Amino acid sequence: MGYMGDGINDAPSLRTADVGVSVSNAVDVAREAADIILLEEGLHILETGIVEGRKTFANTLKYIMMGTSSNFGNMFSVPAALFLVPFLPMQPVQILLNNLLYDFAQVTIPTDTVDDDYIAEPKRWDIEFIKRFMLVFGPISSLYDVLTYLVMLYVFHADAPLFQTGWFVESLATQTLVIHVIRSRHSILRSRASLPLTLSSLAVVAVGSAIPYTPIGRFFGFVPLPAAFFAVLLAMTAAYLAMVNAVKKAFFRKAGVWGAGI
Repeated sequence: MGYMGDGINDAPSLRTADVGVSVSNAVDVAREAADIILLEEGLHILETGIVEGRKTFANTLKYIMMGTSSNFGNMFSVPAALFLVPFLPMQPVQILLNNLLYDFAQVTIPTDTVDDDYIAEPKRWDIEFIKRFMLVFGPISSLYDVLTYLVMLYVFHADAPLFQTGWFVESLATQTLVIHVIRSRHSILRSRASLPLTLSSLAVVAVGSAIPYTPIGRFFGFVPLPAAFFAVLLAMTAAYLAMVNAVKKAFFRKAGVWGAGI
């Protein structure tokens, strides 16, 4: 419940309301009791604040849902490597570099657009929805990680450095680009990411793919990848994003309501 007032008699209501709103020229006790003080004239400021708050909430959820599903998927990918790969699938320093680049790509999430039908109504934190999202989409990431293992071992007959380089690039590409699919319940054509988010995600994938050919790549233990790998990477990434998109449609159709979801 919200309450707006500027007088001494409004102070108790301002204090007990969920959101107390006052103005800059209100009496001292009203300003002290209020949660929000308007410094400019016009109630449109409240509308703008509410809309921006809902956008911030939505963009925060995008990162949480993407991060939890990706990390949950890694809980299956790494143990699977123990049975399929005769060496470390990725060195610790390579994992740290992967995470660093991944986080750089997500710095621009706060600039992302939010669907009009999402901000039309208030949303509440729903941890159960996030759990369901994580349990559904996490294993998809693991599936494509395991597929990468098999391709690197049995198609490219990779040794440890080549295998680690291939999984590094594949992992970075899939977990970075998937934001464009899961950022909205709508299709990519109907709801597009902001320009900064698009540029940052594509730039990070490009940098990650180029690192193995640089002195920095040799420092991290990477080796140049064969040209054929990038054709396979393109096909696998496209298939991964298409599968996530198909599952997303079914997921939200079964959910029936938006809930806290994006």
